[in-house]
Amino acid sequence: MNVAFVGLGAMGRGMSRRLLGAGHAVAGHDVVPAAGAALAEAGGRAAANAAEACRGAGALIVMVFNAEQAEQVLFGANGAAETLPEGAVVIMGVTMTPAQTKSFAERLAARGWPMLDAPMSGGAAAAEQGQLSFMAAGSDEAFAKAEPLLAPMAKRVYRLGAECGLGSTMKMVHQIAAGANLAVAAELTAFGARMGLDPGLIFEIVNNAAGQSYMYQMVGPRMLDRDFAPRGPLEIFVKDLGIALDAARANRFPLPMAAAAHQLYLAAAAHGHSAEDVAAVIKVYEALAGLTVKRAG
Repeated sequence: MNVAFVGLGAMGRGMSRRLLGAGHAVAGHDVVPAAGAALAEAGGRAAANAAEACRGAGALIVMVFNAEQAEQVLFGANGAAETLPEGAVVIMGVTMTPAQTKSFAERLAARGWPMLDAPMSGGAAAAEQGQLSFMAAGSDEAFAKAEPLLAPMAKRVYRLGAECGLGSTMKMVHQIAAGANLAVAAELTAFGARMGLDPGLIFEIVNNAAGQSYMYQMVGPRMLDRDFAPRGPLEIFVKDLGIALDAARANRFPLPMAAAAHQLYLAAAAHGHSAEDVAAVIKVYEALAGLTVKRAG
């Protein structure tokens, strides 16, 4: 299938390569020229904008940061709406509010493009390995058209229903777990270091005992190695936990753990770490305690 792919960052890079490996023709666009060049080196085609990428495509995958960027990709100048063929499926991988997702689905349907609400989780390594978990919702038509593309990228595809917005709701709920787990991991690692323990040993023991978590396993080594190059920028949890808290207020539901974690990410952002990897959340505790957390030796 001819696939347009917009957003070739940490996740999109691996996902687009999985599609190429499965025999799909991928035309991709990213605001960072080097990302498009990397796609071309892998066998895809770099496009100057979303409109160029979508010309002749049977599917469009959108993997940008937020709803505002998705709006520009779809309906802005040189956007997908200018060239995407009628009937092409739009796979929306952007984490946004359920209401925003529903709005996009309705507007796309009115123009003849079925949309699959399909946020995912797993991180950049899982994207490279085709081991992502998709939380998807949409019509039977959207699922049928998207299935050949999801298969090479996914470990699991959870089908949550026909109504777009359900996938985004599940991703919102999931991000509470991911964000809070990572916040606790930063806290316990910094606290243990302050108490004189080797942070590397803390990481090993916790992740081989009852306190282990996937987020700590995935991000903890970057904390310990002080590797803050962004696989996923810290701003993700400022945005995603903010979405959850807004929904909680609207539904009169308390989220005290999510709120506490959100404050930690906001503190990291206030310290200037928004564009660094999510591992940089540990820098808040370093600043508070006057220490540096790293492996011994």
